[in-house]
Amino acid sequence: MTYNPGRLRSLPSPSLQPQGHSPFPNFPAHPSTKKSGKRMLDSIELFGGSCLRRPQNLVSTPARIKNVATRPMAILGFPGFNSGKSGALFCRALDAKAVEGEVFSVTSSSKSDVDYLGESTKGDLNVKQEHLEAFGLDGQAALDGPIEEIARIEAKEAETLLTELGIAAWEGRAYDYGMANLRSMGFPVDGLEFDPDLVIRGLVMDKERGNLVKADRFGYVKRAMHGTKMLSTRAVSEIYGRELVDLRNEGQWEFLNTLFSVSEAVMFMQMVDRLDEGAVRTELGPLDYKGLFKAVSKALFRAHVEGQLKSEIMTEPERFVEPDPELPLALLDQKEAGKRLLLITNSDYHYTNKMMHHAFNKFLPNDMGWRELFDMVIVSASKPEFFQMSHPLYEVVTSDGLMRPCFKARSGGLYSGGSAQMVEKSLDIHGDEILYVGDHIFTDVSQSKVHLRWRTALICRELEDEFNALIHSQSCRAALITLVQQKEVVGDLFNQLRLALQRRTKGRPAQTLSATNMDEQELTESMQKLLIVMQRLDQKIAPMLEADGELFNRRWGYLSRAGLWDKSHLTKQIEKYADIYTSRVSNFLHYTPFMYFRSQEQMLAHDSHSYSSRDVNGVALDDMQ
Repeated sequence: MTYNPGRLRSLPSPSLQPQGHSPFPNFPAHPSTKKSGKRMLDSIELFGGSCLRRPQNLVSTPARIKNVATRPMAILGFPGFNSGKSGALFCRALDAKAVEGEVFSVTSSSKSDVDYLGESTKGDLNVKQEHLEAFGLDGQAALDGPIEEIARIEAKEAETLLTELGIAAWEGRAYDYGMANLRSMGFPVDGLEFDPDLVIRGLVMDKERGNLVKADRFGYVKRAMHGTKMLSTRAVSEIYGRELVDLRNEGQWEFLNTLFSVSEAVMFMQMVDRLDEGAVRTELGPLDYKGLFKAVSKALFRAHVEGQLKSEIMTEPERFVEPDPELPLALLDQKEAGKRLLLITNSDYHYTNKMMHHAFNKFLPNDMGWRELFDMVIVSASKPEFFQMSHPLYEVVTSDGLMRPCFKARSGGLYSGGSAQMVEKSLDIHGDEILYVGDHIFTDVSQSKVHLRWRTALICRELEDEFNALIHSQSCRAALITLVQQKEVVGDLFNQLRLALQRRTKGRPAQTLSATNMDEQELTESMQKLLIVMQRLDQKIAPMLEADGELFNRRWGYLSRAGLWDKSHLTKQIEKYADIYTSRVSNFLHYTPFMYFRSQEQMLAHDSHSYSSRDVNGVALDDMQ
């Protein structure tokens, strides 16, 4: 995709198509616009730490979050907020023929006894008396408990079942194959199961200590786990108090920079527990944590190389891939606006063709195929080497994947191998004329940025869940921030009195007249009272800080944050290498293909003096550790 240069950041709220209309005459309008009569907003998040769009009533908006939506955002296909799961995809399957015999029907809210969510819900599934009678129910059956509790349990079970699709299923199967390989190598894996909540993207494995850590943007470790057990704050301080995470030290640190690192990290942490328990057989040799990591990596590598996982995915793509109906439309807009689209993937031709056919063809208008979207397709690209060196180029000439040597790429071709330089030469575009979109910080984004100066966009699917968690925790975060600010004020006064007492011993006046006029007993009693207040505040603040972010992940908190105020190490990497980032490519659909994204003003620590009435006398502190 060719692209206008310029540092990227906040997006203004766009205007979309008239509601319920499709941009293509032979293509149906998006179900959510038909259903709600409201347009969808995007979840695009941009370079430099600007967070996802938020409603105006978000209380605890960090200072650098400038851009807000004019109404609650429909991040996943519905208007308003939802559970954070890809519910829109599931709802679209509920049409009038979704259940054999049409026991359930699609009816308008005007014909239903219940108006769900207090607004028009045409297309929603409404339960009527005849629906109950079809299942042998009379509508008066009693439930074993309050409806609120039963609904909560049923929704939780449904959520668990629905999350078996997509990444969780993909990584779960990779885990299964990897553990099977470990078992064949003699490792004790019985009783272990895949736990997708144990790990999130952006964590770092300490291969020397058998730990998993979350670091802030400076490399300070904020949380840590040994095996599958979280370490206390004191233990983290004792282990990492004088050590920073340095990703350049690849012998010690392994950065989880993609969702597909999850299975490897879960396997490693579980096997650390087994090693600590002495369950690993001595016949495997004297293993330390680093040797254990190598064994886990080897087992997972075999699972991918042997092709069992890919074969399973190709057999049942609907089980592992969540199609995004808006993705083909977003790319069509770009193509029809004169942008040249390329697909560059490390996957082989057969796998690529199967996945793209499943994800694209049924959503394209006029019997258009996925190949027609792209000016050039390159499979088996061998990224990241693709961006640095040249590999032999082959043209795929038959539908069954037969290839022949090729020395020059042409527009509309399907190729295997080659190099990024070959792409630039063939299309006569270079550097920041190209926007490269990928989901791997190293393989995709950093290498294309460092070696070619391409513009880069990072896809981070978890942003939608994090945004949802932030919305639902806004009242708790507001209360926490209020307590922290109260403690700061009380602490400031305590320090003033402490300084007054210190100066009094030297015969010098205090900084304030009131403190100067207090006698020594008054100073002491006031300081004692303030100490008690701060202690009580700490008792409230500590558990709230611990719980902050648990709606996203109860162990690690938010993906993009490390603590209440600071950014995570993952966010630092995104800022460094990605010009723009978002949860999905289809978010570009809600902006014109002619949009020029500009960065907003970068705030420095001393800039707060210009925007605050509080005089800090020229002293600027930036995240003192």
